[in-house]
Amino acid sequence: MDKVVLFLSLVTLAGVSSQPIADNQRVFSIAVSRVQHLHLLAQALFLDFEGSLQMEDQRQLNKIFLQDFCNSDYIISPLDKHETQRSSVLKLLSISYRLVESWEFPSHSLSGGSSPRNQVPSKLSELKMGILLLIRANQDGAEMFSDSSPLQLAPYGNYYQSVADDESLKRTYELLACFKKDMHKVETYLTVAKCRLSPEANCTL
Repeated sequence: MDKVVLFLSLVTLAGVSSQPIADNQRVFSIAVSRVQHLHLLAQALFLDFEGSLQMEDQRQLNKIFLQDFCNSDYIISPLDKHETQRSSVLKLLSISYRLVESWEFPSHSLSGGSSPRNQVPSKLSELKMGILLLIRANQDGAEMFSDSSPLQLAPYGNYYQSVADDESLKRTYELLACFKKDMHKVETYLTVAKCRLSPEANCTL
């Protein structure tokens, strides 16, 4: 069965059944594959945009970005690889869910031009549904997101929509850089969570 069909079929099953999904590894593998694809796409979009800039513009924008915050930074996540490894599977899944969800609206600003760019919103939505399925399968009676800090995500307002004004270059740079950063986080968290299901595996980052 095609991975996409299987992924969505399992998501549908989770919505109509309270039975736990036995094959966590398979669903995790599909989710990890999905986020790896999104991370690679995010890297490509960022490098393409950066390559279109003058060298001085690149330096200035990079300097500004290092001083700013991504909107998703309001989502509390592990500070380093050691904390990531100590986090529970449910916590890593919950944070991943929130990170992906935080991009559902701004991802539409990535659309336009190439076909891969236009696929980003739908791929994020499918990944979000898959992570939700994994959360349900790994809750073991726990309340959803119970071991995570409350989400305090600032409103997007017009931040990601205002790309036609004088700051369009800076906003586009930050949008692509933040998207790349967050997809790398989700890829790391899902990979570690998947590894936990293999007792003999070495999950060292």
